[in-house]
Amino acid sequence: MAVSFTLNGHAVTLDADPQMPLLWAIRDEVGLTGTKYGCGMAQCGACTVHLDGEAVRSCSLALGDIAGKQVVTIEGVGPSAGPVALAVRDAWRRLDVVQCGYCQSGQIMSAVALLKSNRRPSDSDIDAAMAGNACRCATYVRIRAAIHEAARSLGA
Repeated sequence: MAVSFTLNGHAVTLDADPQMPLLWAIRDEVGLTGTKYGCGMAQCGACTVHLDGEAVRSCSLALGDIAGKQVVTIEGVGPSAGPVALAVRDAWRRLDVVQCGYCQSGQIMSAVALLKSNRRPSDSDIDAAMAGNACRCATYVRIRAAIHEAARSLGA
């Protein structure tokens, strides 16, 4: 069965099992490997993407459930992704957030979604938005600082 949706601004039609998790469709069918497999149970956040602007776990979404929707992966968070995405990316670099990097695509996707809806997040707002994004290297303090830095650079 063919499933059509928009991926990083481009129309995509995949002839794949509609029950296939979106994560595997993105990685195996399309070849975009920035979205990571972590736990497969929507608990770690490594597979976070944006679905119609909301941060979601792609490992727990069936491909058939995203027909006609807009999906953005970490590969879509580049120079043309808008000021929030650029502010997050730049803050991550300036504050040297990444340690091993495995979880960072999911962390960044969650941070971008947060700042798109709340340009002045408190620590508790950040904690709530980032809950479920596990970092085995425990860079949580740097992640929070980078989100605050990105908010400041956006004029918040």
